[in-house]
Amino acid sequence: MRLNVTLYRVMAYVTGVILIVLCLFAIGQAFTDDAAIVNVIGTVHGLLYIGYLSVSYPLTRRLRLPVWPTVAVLLAGTIPVMTFVVERRISHRYIEPALAGVTVRLPGRHGLFSLPPQR
Repeated sequence: MRLNVTLYRVMAYVTGVILIVLCLFAIGQAFTDDAAIVNVIGTVHGLLYIGYLSVSYPLTRRLRLPVWPTVAVLLAGTIPVMTFVVERRISHRYIEPALAGVTVRLPGRHGLFSLPPQR
């Protein structure tokens, strides 16, 4: 399980950084006539995103995540900065308790990633 988590975190951060770089170069492309670098970075991001999906989906199944957190994890690599946000929330809500051996309560009416109220 720790290997799955480590691979997920590495792929989330690498995919997120490359997506931010892609967005910056795409904005910069408006001021130049060179589209080659954007095409190359876009291709690299596409390949990394496939790797991200192949690492993150088995982890979501192994953690037995509900549907919406699974969808959030899988789509996070398509929105700039979201891989960082979703990785942190999933880590705190699901991964850390799973690694500690604690039973995780599924989210109720308090939100998708919110912690259950303490009694």
